[in-house]
Amino acid sequence: MLAEVTRSGDVESWHRGALAVVHDGELVLAVGDVVRPVFARSAVKPLQALPLLERGLHEQLGMPVEELAVMCASHDGTPRHTAAVRSFLARGGLDEAQLGCGPHAPFAQDARLELLRRGERPGKVHNNCSGKHTGFLHLAKALGDPLERYLDPSSAGQREVNAAVAAMAGLPGPLPTGLDGCGAPTFVLPLASLAAAFARLANPTDQAPARVAACRTILDAVGKAPEHLAGRDRLCTALVRCWPGRSFAKNGAEGVYAVALAPDPRRARWPGALGITIKIDDGAERGYQPVIVQALCALGALDVDRLPAPLLPFARPVVRNTQKLEVGEVRCAVDLAAVLPV
Repeated sequence: MLAEVTRSGDVESWHRGALAVVHDGELVLAVGDVVRPVFARSAVKPLQALPLLERGLHEQLGMPVEELAVMCASHDGTPRHTAAVRSFLARGGLDEAQLGCGPHAPFAQDARLELLRRGERPGKVHNNCSGKHTGFLHLAKALGDPLERYLDPSSAGQREVNAAVAAMAGLPGPLPTGLDGCGAPTFVLPLASLAAAFARLANPTDQAPARVAACRTILDAVGKAPEHLAGRDRLCTALVRCWPGRSFAKNGAEGVYAVALAPDPRRARWPGALGITIKIDDGAERGYQPVIVQALCALGALDVDRLPAPLLPFARPVVRNTQKLEVGEVRCAVDLAAVLPV
């Protein structure tokens, strides 16, 4: 059990799952079954972006940091996000109609309401994965893949993506895949291997120079354009703002979350690169939020008594009733500082 939900002072519900922490390439914490394969879902988006960057396509296209960040994003679909996706498409003469993701309403309420006020329907560009799909299109074009097949796991572009994810996770490829919510291949791998990949994203010194540069480009971009990674009130954005240029935080559907932190000597016990991953068995987003914050506190990356204000809503998410009264909270159910090795 990783998280518990209270009501009127009593525990009402529980969220079970697994948590993995990798420090400098070594698995130092395993809560639950971290070797059981899981669908990584959108948590692997920064890894899926590596082939485009390693080929220098971002430099050829002249991509600004906003487009680099939105390529790795599960974004809110606000005007700032859709503008970045549209400009990214235009750099290669591509069109929104070529995106293989389906349309859905923006995650951000104000953006949804604005579409309704204008009498417009959501487009593919509002899909939270539209930046990733645009990157795939550019990669497919560069490799000579038929653009209408850019999501085919057997295409040259997707084979390169699969190989990059496998190498970052330290696994033999090709990795098994499933079909993600946006229509792209999603990878099946152990939670501990995903944590290893994120630790490597934060400190890729054992990789080829092109991959080292690509990883650093990703961290730099999201540090400079954190709202493009997710949105104004999202956990991913709040976390990368804590360590701009030295971190990456990414949600995946069905209760998956991953964090990468670059080496920092101020973390006395854990100064090396960190990869933290979590999977909530029931798929609930609320189940991982307080656990991630608590894990970062236990590892010395955050001070539990002086949390940045944007992280407070995620440290103990409030449960409210229809009267807007606070009736409980979601909290981490494990003393992670106590279970970490000395």
